[in-house]
Amino acid sequence: MYADFPIPNIDLKNEVFALDSTTISLSLKLFSWAPGKYSRGAIKMHTLLDLRGSIPSFVMITDGKYHDSNILDVLVPVTGAIYLMDKAYIDFAALYHMHEMGAFFVSRAKTTMDYTVIEHNYNIDLRFGLKSDKTILLAGYKSSKLYPDPLRLVEYYDDQNDILLTFLSNNHEVSALEIAKLYRNRWQIETFFKWIKQNLTIKKLWGQSENAVNIHIWVAICTYLIVARVKHEMKSNLSIYEIVQILGISVFDKTPLYEILTEYQTNQNDKEQLDLFND
Repeated sequence: MYADFPIPNIDLKNEVFALDSTTISLSLKLFSWAPGKYSRGAIKMHTLLDLRGSIPSFVMITDGKYHDSNILDVLVPVTGAIYLMDKAYIDFAALYHMHEMGAFFVSRAKTTMDYTVIEHNYNIDLRFGLKSDKTILLAGYKSSKLYPDPLRLVEYYDDQNDILLTFLSNNHEVSALEIAKLYRNRWQIETFFKWIKQNLTIKKLWGQSENAVNIHIWVAICTYLIVARVKHEMKSNLSIYEIVQILGISVFDKTPLYEILTEYQTNQNDKEQLDLFND
Protein backbone atom coordinates (compact mmCIF):
# COMPACT_ATOMS: atom_id res chain seq x y z
CA MET A 1 0.00 0.00 0.00
CA TYR A 2 2.92 2.37 0.65
CA ALA A 3 4.96 2.01 -2.51
CA ASP A 4 3.60 5.25 -3.98
CA PHE A 5 4.37 7.30 -0.87
CA PRO A 6 8.16 7.73 -0.45
CA ILE A 7 9.45 9.58 2.58
CA PRO A 8 10.58 13.13 1.65
CA ASN A 9 14.38 13.49 1.23
CA ILE A 10 15.01 9.92 2.41
CA ASP A 11 16.28 7.09 0.20
CA LEU A 12 16.18 4.11 2.57
CA LYS A 13 14.48 0.75 2.26
CA ASN A 14 13.79 0.54 6.00
CA GLU A 15 10.34 0.96 7.44
CA VAL A 16 10.28 4.32 9.25
CA PHE A 17 7.90 5.13 12.11
CA ALA A 18 7.28 8.28 14.16
CA LEU A 19 6.24 7.69 17.77
CA ASP A 20 4.53 10.38 19.81
CA SER A 21 1.42 11.21 21.81
CA THR A 22 -1.09 14.04 21.87
CA THR A 23 -3.05 15.17 24.91
CA ILE A 24 -6.76 16.01 24.82
CA SER A 25 -7.82 18.10 27.81
CA LEU A 26 -11.01 17.18 29.65
CA SER A 27 -12.95 18.37 32.67
CA LEU A 28 -11.96 16.19 35.62
CA LYS A 29 -15.42 16.74 37.14
CA LEU A 30 -17.10 15.24 34.07
CA PHE A 31 -14.37 12.72 33.20
CA SER A 32 -13.25 11.48 36.63
CA TRP A 33 -11.79 8.32 35.05
CA ALA A 34 -9.20 10.37 33.10
CA PRO A 35 -6.79 12.11 35.52
CA GLY A 36 -4.18 14.37 34.00
CA LYS A 37 -1.45 16.62 35.34
CA TYR A 38 -1.98 19.49 37.78
CA SER A 39 -5.41 18.27 38.99
CA ARG A 40 -6.86 18.45 35.50
CA GLY A 41 -8.54 15.84 33.37
CA ALA A 42 -6.92 14.56 30.18
CA ILE A 43 -6.45 11.59 27.90
CA LYS A 44 -3.48 10.73 25.70
CA MET A 45 -3.53 9.22 22.25
CA HIS A 46 -0.25 7.37 21.78
CA THR A 47 0.41 6.83 18.09
CA LEU A 48 2.96 5.04 15.93
CA LEU A 49 2.77 6.58 12.46
CA ASP A 50 4.16 4.77 9.43
CA LEU A 51 5.82 7.58 7.49
CA ARG A 52 5.61 5.79 4.14
CA GLY A 53 1.98 6.83 3.93
CA SER A 54 1.28 8.81 7.12
CA ILE A 55 -0.78 5.84 8.30
CA PRO A 56 -1.15 5.01 12.02
CA SER A 57 -0.04 1.43 12.62
CA PHE A 58 -0.58 1.54 16.39
CA VAL A 59 -2.85 3.66 18.59
CA MET A 60 -3.36 3.37 22.34
CA ILE A 61 -5.59 5.65 24.41
CA THR A 62 -4.70 6.20 28.08
CA ASP A 63 -5.35 8.67 30.86
CA GLY A 64 -3.26 11.83 30.93
CA LYS A 65 -0.81 10.62 33.59
CA TYR A 66 0.44 7.68 31.54
CA HIS A 67 4.11 8.35 30.77
CA ASP A 68 5.04 8.34 27.10
CA SER A 69 8.04 6.04 27.50
CA ASN A 70 5.82 3.26 28.92
CA ILE A 71 4.54 2.71 25.38
CA LEU A 72 7.94 1.25 24.49
CA ASP A 73 7.11 -1.69 26.79
CA VAL A 74 3.91 -2.33 24.82
CA LEU A 75 5.25 -2.01 21.27
CA VAL A 76 6.81 -4.98 19.51
CA PRO A 77 9.77 -3.58 17.50
CA VAL A 78 9.98 -4.51 13.81
CA THR A 79 13.42 -5.81 12.84
CA GLY A 80 15.20 -3.32 10.58
CA ALA A 81 12.66 -0.56 11.17
CA ILE A 82 13.65 2.95 12.28
CA TYR A 83 11.71 4.64 15.09
CA LEU A 84 11.77 8.44 15.45
CA MET A 85 10.92 9.88 18.86
CA ASP A 86 11.59 12.82 21.17
CA LYS A 87 13.29 13.06 24.57
CA ALA A 88 10.23 11.77 26.43
CA TYR A 89 11.02 8.26 25.17
CA ILE A 90 14.55 8.05 26.57
CA ASP A 91 14.24 4.80 28.54
CA PHE A 92 17.53 2.98 28.14
CA ALA A 93 16.16 -0.42 29.17
CA ALA A 94 13.39 -0.22 26.57
CA LEU A 95 15.74 1.22 23.93
CA TYR A 96 18.23 -1.60 24.52
CA HIS A 97 15.43 -4.13 24.05
CA MET A 98 14.63 -2.44 20.74
CA HIS A 99 18.33 -2.63 19.83
CA GLU A 100 18.46 -6.35 20.65
CA MET A 101 15.38 -6.92 18.47
CA GLY A 102 17.30 -5.52 15.49
CA ALA A 103 15.36 -2.25 15.29
CA PHE A 104 16.84 1.25 15.11
CA PHE A 105 15.88 4.46 16.88
CA VAL A 106 16.64 8.15 16.41
CA SER A 107 15.82 10.39 19.34
CA ARG A 108 16.70 13.81 20.70
CA ALA A 109 19.40 13.43 23.35
CA LYS A 110 18.95 14.83 26.84
CA THR A 111 21.41 17.58 27.79
CA THR A 112 22.06 15.86 31.14
CA MET A 113 23.16 12.58 29.55
CA ASP A 114 26.52 11.37 30.86
CA TYR A 115 28.70 9.69 28.25
CA THR A 116 32.25 9.04 27.06
CA VAL A 117 33.33 9.62 23.45
CA ILE A 118 35.15 6.59 22.04
CA GLU A 119 35.39 7.70 18.40
CA HIS A 120 35.01 10.85 16.30
CA ASN A 121 33.86 10.78 12.69
CA TYR A 122 35.59 13.71 11.01
CA ASN A 123 34.36 12.78 7.55
CA ILE A 124 31.24 14.95 7.65
CA ASP A 125 30.19 17.78 5.37
CA LEU A 126 29.84 20.92 7.49
CA ARG A 127 28.04 22.75 4.65
CA PHE A 128 24.78 20.98 5.48
CA GLY A 129 24.62 22.00 9.14
CA LEU A 130 26.40 18.99 10.62
CA LYS A 131 28.60 19.84 13.61
CA SER A 132 29.80 16.46 14.85
CA ASP A 133 29.30 12.70 14.60
CA LYS A 134 30.52 10.69 17.59
CA THR A 135 30.42 7.10 18.81
CA ILE A 136 29.82 7.08 22.56
CA LEU A 137 29.33 4.85 25.57
CA LEU A 138 26.97 5.85 28.38
CA ALA A 139 28.95 6.71 31.50
CA GLY A 140 26.26 6.92 34.16
CA TYR A 141 26.29 3.93 36.53
CA LYS A 142 22.65 2.95 35.96
CA SER A 143 22.37 3.94 32.29
CA SER A 144 25.60 2.13 31.35
CA LYS A 145 24.18 -1.07 32.85
CA LEU A 146 20.86 -0.66 31.05
CA TYR A 147 22.48 0.16 27.69
CA PRO A 148 26.06 -1.21 27.55
CA ASP A 149 26.60 -1.04 23.77
CA PRO A 150 27.99 1.93 21.76
CA LEU A 151 25.58 4.64 20.65
CA ARG A 152 25.83 7.41 18.11
CA LEU A 153 25.58 11.12 18.84
CA VAL A 154 25.02 13.52 15.94
CA GLU A 155 24.98 17.32 16.32
CA TYR A 156 23.14 19.31 13.69
CA TYR A 157 22.54 23.06 13.43
CA ASP A 158 19.08 24.01 12.24
CA ASP A 159 19.63 27.43 10.67
CA GLN A 160 15.91 27.98 10.01
CA ASN A 161 15.10 27.89 13.73
CA ASP A 162 18.59 28.90 14.95
CA ILE A 163 18.96 25.87 17.22
CA LEU A 164 21.56 23.15 17.76
CA LEU A 165 19.97 19.69 17.77
CA THR A 166 21.63 16.61 19.24
CA PHE A 167 20.39 13.21 18.06
CA LEU A 168 20.94 9.86 19.78
CA SER A 169 20.79 6.69 17.70
CA ASN A 170 21.88 3.06 17.58
CA ASN A 171 22.14 3.19 13.78
CA HIS A 172 25.78 3.21 12.68
CA GLU A 173 25.01 2.41 9.04
CA VAL A 174 23.36 5.58 7.68
CA SER A 175 25.14 8.90 7.31
CA ALA A 176 24.95 11.67 9.91
CA LEU A 177 22.97 13.82 7.47
CA GLU A 178 20.44 11.01 6.94
CA ILE A 179 19.89 10.85 10.71
CA ALA A 180 19.10 14.57 10.76
CA LYS A 181 16.78 14.21 7.74
CA LEU A 182 15.05 11.22 9.30
CA TYR A 183 14.24 13.14 12.46
CA ARG A 184 12.99 16.10 10.45
CA ASN A 185 10.23 13.84 9.08
CA ARG A 186 8.68 13.62 12.56
CA TRP A 187 6.57 16.65 11.58
CA GLN A 188 4.19 14.22 9.82
CA ILE A 189 2.87 12.90 13.13
CA GLU A 190 2.21 16.46 14.34
CA THR A 191 0.19 17.03 11.16
CA PHE A 192 -1.76 13.83 11.86
CA PHE A 193 -2.59 14.95 15.42
CA LYS A 194 -3.65 18.39 14.18
CA TRP A 195 -5.89 16.81 11.54
CA ILE A 196 -7.51 14.48 14.07
CA LYS A 197 -8.20 17.27 16.56
CA GLN A 198 -9.28 20.07 14.24
CA ASN A 199 -11.07 18.38 11.38
CA LEU A 200 -13.05 15.79 13.33
CA THR A 201 -14.02 18.07 16.24
CA ILE A 202 -12.72 15.75 18.95
CA LYS A 203 -12.81 18.65 21.39
CA LYS A 204 -16.61 18.29 21.45
CA LEU A 205 -16.91 14.74 22.69
CA TRP A 206 -20.14 12.80 22.27
CA GLY A 207 -20.26 11.41 25.80
CA GLN A 208 -18.53 11.44 29.17
CA SER A 209 -17.89 7.74 29.70
CA GLU A 210 -14.57 6.12 28.83
CA ASN A 211 -16.30 4.03 26.17
CA ALA A 212 -17.93 7.07 24.54
CA VAL A 213 -14.59 8.89 24.32
CA ASN A 214 -12.85 5.85 22.86
CA ILE A 215 -15.58 5.39 20.24
CA HIS A 216 -15.34 9.05 19.21
CA ILE A 217 -11.57 8.90 18.76
CA TRP A 218 -11.64 5.59 16.90
CA VAL A 219 -14.32 6.90 14.53
CA ALA A 220 -11.99 9.83 13.79
CA ILE A 221 -9.08 7.47 13.13
CA CYS A 222 -11.20 5.20 10.90
CA THR A 223 -12.32 8.23 8.88
CA TYR A 224 -8.70 9.25 8.39
CA LEU A 225 -7.81 5.74 7.22
CA ILE A 226 -10.71 5.61 4.75
CA VAL A 227 -9.65 8.91 3.19
CA ALA A 228 -6.03 7.69 3.07
CA ARG A 229 -7.26 4.59 1.22
CA VAL A 230 -9.16 6.75 -1.26
CA LYS A 231 -6.01 8.80 -1.85
CA HIS A 232 -4.01 5.64 -2.49
CA GLU A 233 -6.55 3.93 -4.77
CA MET A 234 -6.95 7.03 -6.91
CA LYS A 235 -3.23 7.79 -6.88
CA SER A 236 -4.11 11.38 -6.02
CA ASN A 237 -1.45 14.03 -5.42
CA LEU A 238 -3.84 15.87 -3.11
CA SER A 239 -3.22 15.75 0.62
CA ILE A 240 -5.57 13.86 2.93
CA TYR A 241 -6.71 17.22 4.34
CA GLU A 242 -7.55 18.54 0.86
CA ILE A 243 -9.53 15.40 0.03
CA VAL A 244 -11.56 15.74 3.24
CA GLN A 245 -12.35 19.37 2.38
CA ILE A 246 -13.50 18.32 -1.09
CA LEU A 247 -15.67 15.52 0.33
CA GLY A 248 -17.22 17.98 2.77
CA ILE A 249 -18.47 20.32 0.04
CA SER A 250 -19.35 17.53 -2.40
CA VAL A 251 -21.26 15.20 -0.11
CA PHE A 252 -24.51 15.51 -2.13
CA ASP A 253 -22.80 15.69 -5.53
CA LYS A 254 -23.53 12.68 -7.77
CA THR A 255 -20.36 13.19 -9.81
CA PRO A 256 -17.95 10.24 -9.43
CA LEU A 257 -15.32 10.92 -6.80
CA TYR A 258 -12.45 10.35 -9.23
CA GLU A 259 -13.77 13.12 -11.51
CA ILE A 260 -14.22 15.51 -8.59
CA LEU A 261 -10.67 15.00 -7.35
CA THR A 262 -9.23 15.19 -10.86
CA GLU A 263 -11.07 18.44 -11.56
CA TYR A 264 -9.88 19.94 -8.29
CA GLN A 265 -6.29 18.91 -9.02
CA THR A 266 -6.49 20.42 -12.52
CA ASN A 267 -7.86 23.69 -11.13
CA GLN A 268 -5.05 23.79 -8.57
CA ASN A 269 -2.41 23.25 -11.28
CA ASP A 270 -3.96 25.99 -13.43
CA LYS A 271 -3.96 28.36 -10.46
CA GLU A 272 -0.28 27.63 -9.77
CA GLN A 273 0.60 28.37 -13.41
CA LEU A 274 -1.32 31.66 -13.32
CA ASP A 275 0.45 32.63 -10.09
CA LEU A 276 3.78 31.78 -11.73
CA PHE A 277 3.13 34.07 -14.72
CA ASN A 278 1.86 36.87 -12.43
CA ASP A 279 5.19 37.01 -10.57
